[in-house]
Amino acid sequence: MVSLLLAISVNEGGCSIFCYARAVATAEGKSTLTCDSLYGAQEGDNCFTITQSFNISPDLFFKITPNINCDKIFVGQRICVHGSLN
Repeated sequence: MVSLLLAISVNEGGCSIFCYARAVATAEGKSTLTCDSLYGAQEGDNCFTITQSFNISPDLFFKITPNINCDKIFVGQRICVHGSLN
């Protein structure tokens, strides 16, 4: 039910699949994050290009980078691209 409500509110806001995945990941609760590999963002990077470059699902990406703002990624920003939740 929570996922359905989040999907409706996200879709009404005109958000992409990344916003939906982030909302679902946030709603699932808190876990301990272990980041095994960081990436330094480059000019033109966004959440979509990073997930594609590192072959990460949007769901996992937002779980291992819970505080990322896809609209404000800056050059040099350290972003977790390989990690796990315990």
